[in-house]
Amino acid sequence: MVSINVENVGLVYRLRQKISLARKTPAVQHTGGRVSEAGGRKTVIALEDLSFSLEAGDRLGLVGSNGAGKTTLLKVLYGIYEPTMGKVEMKGRVDALFNISLGFRKEATGRRNIVLRGLINGWSLDQINDRMDAIIEFSELGDFIDLPFKTYSQGMAARLAFSVATSLEPEILLMDEWIGAGDARFQEKAKRRMEEIAEKAGIIVLASHNHGLLKRTCNKILELDKGRLKAFLPVDSWEETG
Repeated sequence: MVSINVENVGLVYRLRQKISLARKTPAVQHTGGRVSEAGGRKTVIALEDLSFSLEAGDRLGLVGSNGAGKTTLLKVLYGIYEPTMGKVEMKGRVDALFNISLGFRKEATGRRNIVLRGLINGWSLDQINDRMDAIIEFSELGDFIDLPFKTYSQGMAARLAFSVATSLEPEILLMDEWIGAGDARFQEKAKRRMEEIAEKAGIIVLASHNHGLLKRTCNKILELDKGRLKAFLPVDSWEETG
């Protein structure tokens, strides 16, 4: 059975500073979490003591200010970052949409990029070929599918990326912000596909600043604050206070 189990997960990394004769600035720029200093070494505590569980049918919305740790948590779940403490157990086939151009080559056609992205996802050529027509149809790119990816608008690129990522019906889908398709009709179609994934005993984790979207799409909310768990609750309860 598909599931996600996160137990006491933390992620800490060391800040590497370049040697310079310039005057040191008092503030350290970082992407999120909290900066800690011990023994003259600065580290960033990106995530700290996170624990939660998700089961089949759950659609989790990740919320928090910029730098709260939403994208970092998604990357830990996907295996891009290995936690420095705690453990993550993922049961189910996982796919992710962090960057719509990830795995795509600008000079290659949309059709060729479907093959490249599929290979990155670990699909066989037979699997890719079997789904090629369905991916193209869902993306609504038409004749543009045989033009270079660099000629696509952001919305076209997003439609292709979403179509590929969801074509094999991932049991766990991780998304960083909603697809910027620009077309309300396509966004509604994408939303229906996400609902179908969840209804087929899948799990969706979606990080977004769009609270209205999360309330319509998710059944649970996890709120982060500087890498720490602030709240984990049903979306109906969050609606009352969110």
